[in-house]
Amino acid sequence: MKKTLIGAATAAVVAAGTFGAVAANASAPAAETKAAVTADVSSRSLQQSTHLTIDAATRAAQAALDAAEQENQRVTVAVVDRNGNTIVTLRGDGAGPQSYESAQKKAYTAVSWNAATSELVKRLEQAPNLKDIPGTLFLGGGVPVQAKGAPVAGIGVAGAPSGELDEKFAQAGAAALGR
Repeated sequence: MKKTLIGAATAAVVAAGTFGAVAANASAPAAETKAAVTADVSSRSLQQSTHLTIDAATRAAQAALDAAEQENQRVTVAVVDRNGNTIVTLRGDGAGPQSYESAQKKAYTAVSWNAATSELVKRLEQAPNLKDIPGTLFLGGGVPVQAKGAPVAGIGVAGAPSGELDEKFAQAGAAALGR
């Protein structure tokens, strides 16, 4: 009985010590976080950027899709932010399975270079390795969206029989943002 009591007492001491250590460690990051949150950052260390809202991205995508549907084209429209992250993708009825990824890549390519993808295709003649950059697609159908001359988003359309048509619909999406 004496061994059992000593064993139980030892286990209780170890458990209490472990709990105390865990509790102390759990509170340490909170103190560090608070210090980080209250630290002042000089304005020279910050940069503001402009982003489309989800509503604006959806409006642009819908306008591009509507323009394609008016010409009986089955397409997918993607809108990406400045960093190439997809904000919204609309796949029209009957759009081909390849159009989803192609639309995203065209949008990403347009915003990355702040140029329409039809213009970027011409650059491949001087720099053919551009096409090897992951996530890009150098086919007509992608246009950048700009604010004060800087790219803030990209619109990509894929699925029409030509990049020219895809780009026409992407431009309709971009134009809807100016209304």
